[in-house]
Amino acid sequence: MKKLIGILIGVLTAGGVISSQVPVDSLLPVRGFCIAAPQSADVDRFIRFIGEELVPRKVNTLILRVDYRYQYQCHPELREEGALTRAELRKIVSACRKNKIALIPQINLLGHQSWASTPNKLLSVYPEFDETPWVKMPEKYEWPNADNLYCKSYCPLHPKVHEVVFALVDELCDVCEADAFHAGMDEVFYIGESQCPRCGGYDKAEMFANEVRLIRDHLASKGRTLWIWGDRLLDGKTTGLGEWEASFNSTHRAVDLIPKDVMICDWHYEQAVPTAVYFAMKGFRVVSCPWRRPEVAVQQLNDMLRFRKNSPPEMSGRFQGVVQTVWSDAGKFLDEFYGIRKNEEEDAGGNQNPSACFRALFDAVP
Repeated sequence: MKKLIGILIGVLTAGGVISSQVPVDSLLPVRGFCIAAPQSADVDRFIRFIGEELVPRKVNTLILRVDYRYQYQCHPELREEGALTRAELRKIVSACRKNKIALIPQINLLGHQSWASTPNKLLSVYPEFDETPWVKMPEKYEWPNADNLYCKSYCPLHPKVHEVVFALVDELCDVCEADAFHAGMDEVFYIGESQCPRCGGYDKAEMFANEVRLIRDHLASKGRTLWIWGDRLLDGKTTGLGEWEASFNSTHRAVDLIPKDVMICDWHYEQAVPTAVYFAMKGFRVVSCPWRRPEVAVQQLNDMLRFRKNSPPEMSGRFQGVVQTVWSDAGKFLDEFYGIRKNEEEDAGGNQNPSACFRALFDAVP
């Protein structure tokens, strides 16, 4: 009976966190893995990884960063070269369904519309969506730079941008049979820029919140839940977290302006900053997200278990679990994981190694 009650509580508190087809884990509702969609040549190898590595570790949530690496029918002009076919993506969907893993696709919305010296497909095809068209992409990218250019953003007030991106979101969610969608929205350095004819003069926190709300409402109309990274909702100056893990452009005030059913992915990679508590106290469900340091991942896991155990019922269910993130190509990660090649950033102590972090995190789950 106690186990049944725990399952029922998990269902009630999850609020659409994982698919209704995925059994609820009362100890750690979300045991997640986040990685870029594989190249066509790596699809079968990735499916084997799901069965041989994710399933034995009871991973129940896969965030697949697809972006423009899928052969969209609604906007074929936005397909990247070598994008996955529907049949290839459906093989991954079938593997997840077979193994009761919730598949959550991701397209970066708002920010991360460029990388280094190259705009992504959205701004390449629709340059009119650019929030900062006066900032030109450099031939050789360096940080810091005079334009404070990390990644471009699309203008959230452009009258046509959502017509395009929501079509992509809907098609991708449909093919993935997804109950949730990850919109990214991390590391947004450009928003409400004064030179933008539409955004200039608007409050940046309100603009960020409005974009979150717009995406959330669109997904909710189709019975889906929104997931986002949490860094823009943290005050980088007050916390000392800086402009990468938190906000220096005042978007942090949006934390009090967005719907509470948005799932927050709280990432910290160098130390286990306990900001999951902040999000839970604000009323959000939250997962902690490590990357490449095993000791940080294990601490985040232990903190999450402790928060779930020691918090009152009103708050304990908001601490949903952990999501291991990988920021390399899926094929490169699989090569590293299976010892085909060594991670170039790994130090002598084995740190900065996502595959070691992955193993340590899930080996430490009780």
